[in-house]
Amino acid sequence: MKLTRRHFIGALGLGAAGLGVDGLGVGGLGAPRAFAAVRTDAAPGLLAKARAALDAHGAKVPHRDVVGLVDFAAPSGKPRFQVIDLGSGRIVSSNLVAHGRGSDPANTGFVQRFSNEPGSNASSAGSFLVGESYVGKYGRSRRLHGLDPQNDLAFDRAIVIHSADYVSQTMASTSGRVGRSFGCFTVSHSDIAMVLAQLGPGRLLFSAR
Repeated sequence: MKLTRRHFIGALGLGAAGLGVDGLGVGGLGAPRAFAAVRTDAAPGLLAKARAALDAHGAKVPHRDVVGLVDFAAPSGKPRFQVIDLGSGRIVSSNLVAHGRGSDPANTGFVQRFSNEPGSNASSAGSFLVGESYVGKYGRSRRLHGLDPQNDLAFDRAIVIHSADYVSQTMASTSGRVGRSFGCFTVSHSDIAMVLAQLGPGRLLFSAR
C-alpha cells in the first residue's frame, strides 16, 4: 500500500507516542550519553522561531523534548546544525552540515538562496517533521516532511538527513567550508549515528537564514 505524506504525519503521533528518540528514550530512561555534553550558546533568535513553529504546527509534531536547528546564516565550515534540549535550552550537539548546490552555485560556503522546486538542488528553509529511518545510497538516513509552504515538497524531493564523504572536520579546517549536497541536510560520517539517535521521528528540524 502506498502511504502519502499526510498518512505518515497522522500515524506518527500513534506509532511514536511511546518512544523516545528512535526507541532510545531521550528525555526519559536510556537517554544517550551524548546528552551529558552540553553548551548554552544556542542562537536565541533561531530557537525562538523554532518554538513558534512548534506552536504553529500543533499536534503534527508530537515529540517536543529536543529540536534540531540549522543556522544557514553561518558558513558551512562552522558547526551550524545543533540539537537543542527544549527543557533547558542547552545545546546537546553541534554538527557540520552541508547546504544544497543550488543554494550556493559559486561554492562560497554561504547559502545565497532557498528553493522548494524539484530539480533545484537547493536547500529549503522552514519546519520539517523528522520521519523514519531507512538505509539508502548514503547508508542510514532519515526522511523529512516539510510542514511549510516554502518546503512542503521536501518529501517528494527526497530531502533527507544523511552523511557523506564531502562533510568532514578536516575539510572544514583546510577549506573553511564543506562540500555541497543536492538539498539534503548532509552531516559527517562520524556524526550521523549521534544525530539520528538524538533527533528521532516525530520531532522538529527547523532551518533558517
